[in-house]
Amino acid sequence: MEQIKTDILVIGAGSGGLSVAAGAVQMGADVVLLEGHKMGGDCLNYGCVPSKALLASGKAAYAQAHAGGMGVADHAPEIDYAAAKAHVADVIAQIAPHDSVERFEGLGVRVISEFGRFVAPREVEAGGYRIKARRIVIATGSSPFVPPIPGLAVVPYLTNETLFDLTERPEHLLIIGGGPIGMEMAQAHLRLGCKVTVIEGDKVFGRDDPEMAAFVIDQLRAEGLQIEEGALAEKISGKAGAIRVEAKDGRVFDGSHLLVAVGRKANIERLNLEAAGIKTTKTGIKVDSSLKTSNRRVYAIGDVAGGKQFTHVAGYHAGIVIRSALFGLPAKAREDHIPHATYTDPELAQVGQTEAEARDLHGEKLEVVRFDLDGNDRLVAERKARGRIKIMVVKGRPVGASIVGPQAGEHIALWSMAIANQLKMSQVAGMIAPYPTVAEIGKRAAGAYFSPRLFDNPRVKGIVRLVQRWLP
Repeated sequence: MEQIKTDILVIGAGSGGLSVAAGAVQMGADVVLLEGHKMGGDCLNYGCVPSKALLASGKAAYAQAHAGGMGVADHAPEIDYAAAKAHVADVIAQIAPHDSVERFEGLGVRVISEFGRFVAPREVEAGGYRIKARRIVIATGSSPFVPPIPGLAVVPYLTNETLFDLTERPEHLLIIGGGPIGMEMAQAHLRLGCKVTVIEGDKVFGRDDPEMAAFVIDQLRAEGLQIEEGALAEKISGKAGAIRVEAKDGRVFDGSHLLVAVGRKANIERLNLEAAGIKTTKTGIKVDSSLKTSNRRVYAIGDVAGGKQFTHVAGYHAGIVIRSALFGLPAKAREDHIPHATYTDPELAQVGQTEAEARDLHGEKLEVVRFDLDGNDRLVAERKARGRIKIMVVKGRPVGASIVGPQAGEHIALWSMAIANQLKMSQVAGMIAPYPTVAEIGKRAAGAYFSPRLFDNPRVKGIVRLVQRWLP
């Protein structure tokens, strides 16, 4: 067995692991990277990238059938589901070189295509290698959680890891789970000509602001999506092409295909964490605010750390680890400025506290400002002016923002920056956006905060009258 000594050992070549490896090696560290499956991890191969590509196909189909209001005749799209999946594969192929073994070896990283397992607090075995590292970063991500529903073990089902290999269009797709993955894939398949039923044990978009989620739900139902809430799946039966889901309350749903999208679990099974003295929780590896595990020489980042499961969180964690592991500087992760978005049409995005969370924390100190997107001229011009931006403000500073509407995932970034840097609403109001752009919604929301202070304030009006009387 070959013995290797290195400064940084990264286990897992998903978004977070690749960011650590690239950053560390370019700053002069000796880096070894382990990946026993696909470079790029879940995001590139089964998650963010393919799902957005399939949503884009669905959006193109929908646009063909709904252009009449802009002077272009509606036309029923001719959908080739296999070609849509070929589009998805091509998108992955275009991005893959950026995450490839060849690129990282070119940077100077030693890439070993094997899974790793701890054999000592600072040592990992992978294939025919035994690696001893000064610091180790676990970035093994997560995989679909498959619940122990009776019958599921013997009935064919899909997860996000297998869905994108399907080339024959489902006649009727049943989706268990009304979270971001389930709802995105529901709309994509609906627009690509499938009948779709979402079966959710509680509420769809359960972690989002219900006021904002209602915009998306109304649109999805208008497009023909069957949404069944409070339907806890209790039994599954059938065979390929004829699957039945029975809910606890007696409702029965029949379809041709089944997608299970009820959440994710941390990938820790192969790691033999006990050998390294690394503790776990119900959601993943236990870490402190510096992302260090109970073994102080080992970090855990991204999904496997048991927190928010987003690609951009893994990238953020990578920066924290590089600061700590390479430079020995104090670095702590925070979550209040981390946004998330669901890329349905309309999009749904959130950063910081929702209105309900802010009311619980701040009580009467909270001010909530809203701006409806039908007041945005660019969206009016494009016949897309439906949605809302809502900002939670405490003592003049935003503590949360919710956006629903076109490009919500893009425009939430402004509020992430504001919260990250503790900006005041006056500083956001000072921003100038080109006209006409959707970006104006941020400035207009800030303006909505100041409007009553300026226009409904007798003192301001009195000062203006006095000044006008004395101006030459």
